[in-house]
Amino acid sequence: MLARREHSAHELVQKLSAKGYEREEIETTLGEFKEKNWQSDNRFAESYSRSRLHKGFGPIRIKMELRERGVDASIDNVFEHAPDWQQLLVELHSKKYGNQSPMDMKERAKRTRFFLHKGYSHEMINQLFNSMALKG
Repeated sequence: MLARREHSAHELVQKLSAKGYEREEIETTLGEFKEKNWQSDNRFAESYSRSRLHKGFGPIRIKMELRERGVDASIDNVFEHAPDWQQLLVELHSKKYGNQSPMDMKERAKRTRFFLHKGYSHEMINQLFNSMALKG
């Protein structure tokens, strides 16, 4: 399981439980994996967030997905060296819509929903549209 990609401890517990292993066996095995540094929630969080970042997802969505995978403690460590989220949002906008500002409120609302779904905050999105209005 660990050969293909990193897994969080929470994911491993779920997978092994589904295969019928006892809770005690799972805890022992995970303890051994952590001791030998075969499993690390920090490594998983870094790898996962890097992967999602390259797919255009924002900080809110990535944090939510990491929490779902049981790595609350590692989240802050991952975002210590975070990229410039505003710049990533600008690049995502350019990739999807070019450098054109939304023509009307309906188009702006549509783009806002898209960026919210991707995990960017209202504040970041408004800042993007305001900077586009100043340029154009």
